[in-house]
Amino acid sequence: MDFTYDAEQLALQDVARAALERACDPQLLRDLAEDPTGITPALWQTLVELGWTGLLVPEAHGGTGTGLLEMCIVAEQMGRLPLPGPFFSSAIAATLAAHALGADELLDDLAAGTRRGTIALGEQGHGDPLGTVRTRARRKAAQWVLTGSKPVVVDGHSADWVIVVARSEEGVRSYLLETPGADLVPSLDPTRKVARLILDDTPVLPLGPGGSQAALWRRVADDIAIALAAETVGAADRALAQAIAYTSERVVFDRPVATYQSVRHRLVEMFQQVEMARAGVQFAAWASDTDAPERSQSAAMTVSYAADAGVRVTGDDIQLHGGVGFTWSNDAHFLFKRVKQNDILSGGAASMRHRLASLFIESA
Repeated sequence: MDFTYDAEQLALQDVARAALERACDPQLLRDLAEDPTGITPALWQTLVELGWTGLLVPEAHGGTGTGLLEMCIVAEQMGRLPLPGPFFSSAIAATLAAHALGADELLDDLAAGTRRGTIALGEQGHGDPLGTVRTRARRKAAQWVLTGSKPVVVDGHSADWVIVVARSEEGVRSYLLETPGADLVPSLDPTRKVARLILDDTPVLPLGPGGSQAALWRRVADDIAIALAAETVGAADRALAQAIAYTSERVVFDRPVATYQSVRHRLVEMFQQVEMARAGVQFAAWASDTDAPERSQSAAMTVSYAADAGVRVTGDDIQLHGGVGFTWSNDAHFLFKRVKQNDILSGGAASMRHRLASLFIESA
């Protein structure tokens, strides 16, 4: 397996890093952390013009028709900032769900960036988000209605629509809710907004094929988690670069901190974790794009390793900065908060390891 990018993918990586650094400077990052929507029209338009909102959309619906691997290349660069705003919820999560459900009528606007969507999957509890779904769907007169609560809907307060996962007599099903108007709630990562969606006999439209859609949503959740892992790799890589730069400049007892053996060992361990996580993301994205037999196992393994590595590396970056790492003016805390919340959104590294063990037992 060749873990290097081809020429086009390397060009995408370079363009993504340069464009994002120009479009979102440190001051804008802090401004958007305080902004309720977390995005400006100009920044969103930049992402649209670069064609990134259509990376996962087929060409027939105005997208570029590339795969998850290309999206992960962009997502890694977004994690380096980390990029605020609804790109993840709309261009990744909502797009993957709409495409998998065959809701082609939603894809054109997603690719063009004229409307933004999101998904409402997990509920109260811990572990696998799909396993926590308790929201009920039932027929009321001539329409479907939902009753339940979705406590963590990324950008649910600003999205134009949301695909809600609920349970009906057929099993796990999907429903489209226009103008969700969820309530913005505090979250660990101030650059990624989350909202609480309360459903009380709320009218919705059913989406997707008949019968239980649990297997479909398992695949969608895996791909979303891989994209989050790519963001985590980007944040960890930036944290490593920050730690190297700071310890090389910071002088203690007439020597740069980076010259002390214990610090060198820690930096090497950080580098190893970043590179292993990056290789895992590349393989898992490739396995998803090619529908390889080891797709499910690679997703669970990659997401669990990247989550632990990301938290460790960004946490070490804060420690190596000392007190400076906790200040608002330093980006270290933004990186740590992004990777920690990514782990939570994926269901947690422990749940992924539990799933990986179950997959190995089933295949034995």
